Amino acid sequence: MTTTSHQHGHEHAELLCLYALQALPREETARLQGQIAACAECQRELQRLRPVVDLFATWPTDLLRPSTPLWGRLAERVAAETGEAPLEPPAERWSEPEWENVAPGIWCKLLARDTEQDRISMLVRLEPGGEYPPHDHAGLEELHLLHGELWIDDRKLYAGDYNRAQVGTGDSRVWSETGCTCVLITSTLDRLR
Repeated sequence: MTTTSHQHGHEHAELLCLYALQALPREETARLQGQIAACAECQRELQRLRPVVDLFATWPTDLLRPSTPLWGRLAERVAAETGEAPLEPPAERWSEPEWENVAPGIWCKLLARDTEQDRISMLVRLEPGGEYPPHDHAGLEELHLLHGELWIDDRKLYAGDYNRAQVGTGDSRVWSETGCTCVLITSTLDRLR
C-alpha cells in the first residue's frame, strides 16, 4: 500500500492487498466489497494496487513460489486456523525452466520441443515496447495471450485471446506497448526476415 489514511490502519491496508490478490475468504470478500463501494479512498488504493497485481503474471514462478522455510510457516499458520495437520512441501519439485533473454525486450521459457515434427512450445514475454522480429510461418503457429496486450500487424490481442497463423503466412510486426506474456506453439523452422 502506498499510504494509510487517518480512517484506515495497517490491518485495513493488508485486507485491501489480500482482496486485490483474491486471497480473502468469501464472507470477508463480500463484507469488504461493501466497504470499498462506499469509500473513495479504498477505491483509489485498489486502483493503485491493480497494476502491481497484474504484473505478477509476468514474474518468473520461482520468485512467487515460497521457500521451504516460508512454506513451513504458512503451513503451520493454516493448520492452526483450520485445525488440520500442516501440509508438507512437495518432496520433489519439478525443475522450472529458466527464462532466457533471447533479444532486447524478449524473454522465452522453453516448455517442450518435438524435433521429429520441428515443433516448439514456449512461454514468451515481451517487455513494454518489446517487438518480435518479422517472420514467416514454416508451420502452424498458435498463440494464447495470458497477460497484457499484443499487436500482430493491425490486430490487437488482449489477455485470453487466441491467434492461429497458417503455414506460409507471415507477421510483419509483432509488438506490445504494455508488455505481455503468451504461450506460443510454433515451428522451429520459421524464417526471420
